Amino acid sequence: MRTWIAILTLMIAGSGPLLAQVLRTLPKDAKVGMLVGQQHPYPLLQIDQQVLRLSPGGVIFNQRNRTILHAYLPAEAMVLYSQDPAGNVTRVIILRPEEQLMLEQAAKR
Repeated sequence: MRTWIAILTLMIAGSGPLLAQVLRTLPKDAKVGMLVGQQHPYPLLQIDQQVLRLSPGGVIFNQRNRTILHAYLPAEAMVLYSQDPAGNVTRVIILRPEEQLMLEQAAKR
């Protein structure tokens, strides 16, 4: 019995990285762009050639789907972002390589 508990514990502990790699549900109305981080002070973001404002309550998600602060933006990353009617950025999702590939394949269709 103890052997099975030990095996089950090891399986669950070892599956943590696998569970983190599950694809996220990405918003359909979001735009794809290249984020150039660490260039502008908070609350400004540069996505492609545009300098946009992060809205109050705007959220930035890293590749592990954790929220990060503006100060921890990567130097460059492919992102999916949503804007409110005023043009402020409400959500930024830093894409993982497999998500980028999935979006590229969807665009080709």
